Amino acid sequence: MSLITSLSVQQLRKAAALKEKMQSLEKELNQLLGSPVASAAGAAPKTKKKFTMSAAAKAKISAAAKLRWAKVRASKAAAKPASKPVVKKAKGKMSAAAKAKLSAKMKALWAARKAAKK
Repeated sequence: MSLITSLSVQQLRKAAALKEKMQSLEKELNQLLGSPVASAAGAAPKTKKKFTMSAAAKAKISAAAKLRWAKVRASKAAAKPASKPVVKKAKGKMSAAAKAKLSAKMKALWAARKAAKK
């Protein structure tokens, strides 16, 4: 790299011109021979084209996946025996009488604790 920095502007221009001439001669030689020969400097690597899927192909794949999942769900439903619907008990509902009874019991307990502290 230090070799390039020590060259004069005229020498750099001449080197660039020679390089361009070499590349054009290689290209001409490749055309005459009919086969692309890799250049000494190496050709730039070709970038792969990004794979894109058509809308029709996406729809086809989606439909097939939905069909597979429908079959899976159907087999699970068939394997599960039909049972009676489970009736859930209501949670947290207390009758007014039960509330009053609990309230009286807790008041008595708190009164006893308060009396014990004195």
